[in-house]
Amino acid sequence: METSQRTPGPRPPLSPQAARDLVVGANARAAVLVEGWSDQAALAALAMRRGWDLHADGIVLIPVGGATNIDRFVRALGPSGLNLRLSGLCDVAEVPHIQRGLERAGLASSLAPTDTRALEFFVCHADLEDELIRALGPAAVERVLDAQSELASFRRFQDQPAQRGREHLAQLRRFMGTRAGRKIRYGSLLINALDLDRVPRALDLALAHVRR
Repeated sequence: METSQRTPGPRPPLSPQAARDLVVGANARAAVLVEGWSDQAALAALAMRRGWDLHADGIVLIPVGGATNIDRFVRALGPSGLNLRLSGLCDVAEVPHIQRGLERAGLASSLAPTDTRALEFFVCHADLEDELIRALGPAAVERVLDAQSELASFRRFQDQPAQRGREHLAQLRRFMGTRAGRKIRYGSLLINALDLDRVPRALDLALAHVRR
């Protein structure tokens, strides 16, 4: 089944105007705001695995280029803009930025400071890669690396002085960010390797909120 967006290669995040154009072109009624393209790739892959056609559902996935940009996209796409139903996915460290951005956009002034579910943002602990590696397990992640002919590269990475003695999970997480485009590629590959009952809850919640 087709989804609304395919996994992209490395490229800049969308601007608010580009996001508006994407929404209008897709005749969308809802959007999921994510920090970057790896989150977009993971959610697109998850939707496909769940059998959800995001295009038919009127949903687009919008990379905003980091949590500090969130207010610009909320203004463009939220109640004061295109009035879409919005949800989002963010790293736990970015929750304060999300809260401040929503306040700047006029949406969060009446909400409790830690009430991220009420903001329709769902939190990865500590980030997307950490969630996916924990859900899949380091041994299974290594099998994905092997299938991509990157296991030998990971072994060399593990042998670097800065990596010796670090936890296996931390090594895998850092390896995902050592080459341009790798996080994006593995965002979908790790989702595709997961049993669906082990998908991190934040990812399902971000999609479920806009599919209502």
